[in-house]
Amino acid sequence: MTTAVKTQQNVVVRRITCDDNAEIARVIRAVSAEFGLTADKGYTVADPNLDTLCEMYSQPRSAYWVVELDGQIAGGGGVSALIGADDDVCELQKMYFMPSLRGKGLAKRLAIQVMAHAKEQGFKRCYLETTASLTQAIALYEHLGFEHINGAMGSTGHVDCEVTMLKTL
Repeated sequence: MTTAVKTQQNVVVRRITCDDNAEIARVIRAVSAEFGLTADKGYTVADPNLDTLCEMYSQPRSAYWVVELDGQIAGGGGVSALIGADDDVCELQKMYFMPSLRGKGLAKRLAIQVMAHAKEQGFKRCYLETTASLTQAIALYEHLGFEHINGAMGSTGHVDCEVTMLKTL
């Protein structure tokens, strides 16, 4: 399913295709660098699948959406089962937005869309990890009903993500 949804005059949210791999990886690397989230600290930029997100999110119950601004990928976010956790727990993953997309309500809209997909896939709880320096993201997640939890769930490999949150879907 690659249905594109036009949200604003020059913004399109659509499912990832394999042609998008290099561009969304570029976005994730750029945003990570902006916030000092380096590979040596175990952040997303160290993930071995960063350059093959389309293939990763083609797995059952997984999905990833890219956000285009004026025809260029400038953000994205997805969901997948949380490895090493109960079968009813998914993880909100790889929510990254270039500065040109911020402040437009797109992260909120995408997070809601991602969680609706997760619920349709039978997940009951949604987990996420982030870092304390991403204060706007944390505020958004709190606004969406995520609650802070003590300690990590599953096996994400992101050892420096000290903020862990969970939401009942």
